[in-house]
Amino acid sequence: MPPYNAPTVKRTIEQVEVAGARVLMRADLNVPLDGGAIADDQRIRAALASMQHVVDAGGRLVVMSHMGRPGGRQDPALGLAPVAMRLSELLDRPVLLAGDMPVCDAAAEAVSAMADGDVVLLENLRFDPREQLGDDGFAAALAAMGDVYCNEAFGAAHRSDASLVALPQAMGQRPRVSGLLLARELRFLGEALDDPTRPFIAVLGGIKVADKLGVVEHLVGRVDCVLVGGAMAYTFLAASGVDVGASGVEATCVDDARAILEAAPAGGTRILLPQDHVTATSVDNPTSIETCAGAIGAGRVGLDIGPASATAFAAEVAAAGTIVWNGPMGMFEVPPFDAGTAAVAHAVAAATVRGATSIVGGGDSAAALVQQGLLDAVTHLSTGGGACLAMLQGVSLPGVEVLDDAPGDNG
Repeated sequence: MPPYNAPTVKRTIEQVEVAGARVLMRADLNVPLDGGAIADDQRIRAALASMQHVVDAGGRLVVMSHMGRPGGRQDPALGLAPVAMRLSELLDRPVLLAGDMPVCDAAAEAVSAMADGDVVLLENLRFDPREQLGDDGFAAALAAMGDVYCNEAFGAAHRSDASLVALPQAMGQRPRVSGLLLARELRFLGEALDDPTRPFIAVLGGIKVADKLGVVEHLVGRVDCVLVGGAMAYTFLAASGVDVGASGVEATCVDDARAILEAAPAGGTRILLPQDHVTATSVDNPTSIETCAGAIGAGRVGLDIGPASATAFAAEVAAAGTIVWNGPMGMFEVPPFDAGTAAVAHAVAAATVRGATSIVGGGDSAAALVQQGLLDAVTHLSTGGGACLAMLQGVSLPGVEVLDDAPGDNG
């Protein structure tokens, strides 16, 4: 089977001198907020090792991140003050939120006044419309504040925003390196996907087929089996001629799904679709729940894979040597439509204990692991659902391509 061609290994923050240097670190601190307070600080903690390395080595750390979708304007509800407070607690040192915009006089003055070991956090990058436009002028203004650029935002590395591509390009001959988290994601995903222990199983779910058609197509000929669940399964079932009732089908994707199903056998890849379904007339009508084998009746919506499908999927996972899982098997947030996702989660955890390599990517998949108390029961939990999907699809990561290659690496 053809290899994944993982991204070239990049120079890391540990491989450059940072003492006395201003280190511009692009992190992914886009944490969920609840009433202005941080509901889950996992993304902040994921970047701590790189931040701690810089301050311990006497560097001057300038942290950048986006938060939510403010639409290129200031939105107090999406400001990074809660992040600055949490970072200060975790790093055990003051973290200054500099100014009310990422590029402003107050930010420039704060960075200019930094001493070794200081930490400054720039305000939400997306408050400036130029960030998502990839603007060179915005990138140059950010670059003027740093001596070293470090990308520690694997979760955003598939994007081409200014802070991810134009900024490192604007650094010129100054170092452009990978953070420790980004390096670990690339190394782990790259090695596991390029040289997997077989059988190699991919479990894909979630809602939008369009987001994952390219992934399934790229997996054909590379993995031994693809298990398709969640709402996306109904488009594949419709493509194979199964009546799916009122379940959501992306009509524009049916032909592509059919082509993938037809091509899979020649590539040596089996694609397993659900054979039964937990259905209801609507998610708000629990008294209407029925399990349907085969076709789904008119007016009924598939909301989870059925028990026979859950058993079949778990059996495939149990025999796997490498498992990649992205997306739930149903509406797992609403019992009893969580049973299929729970079955997969426990099967992945059990296979990991047995010695399989398990890679879980995507917020919903991580949430499902939390729900089942299995967050620490997998080999690798990726911090970037979109970036993980891009790697599975064989797509390059713009935020990685612009970084310096590791010393001695021939690319």
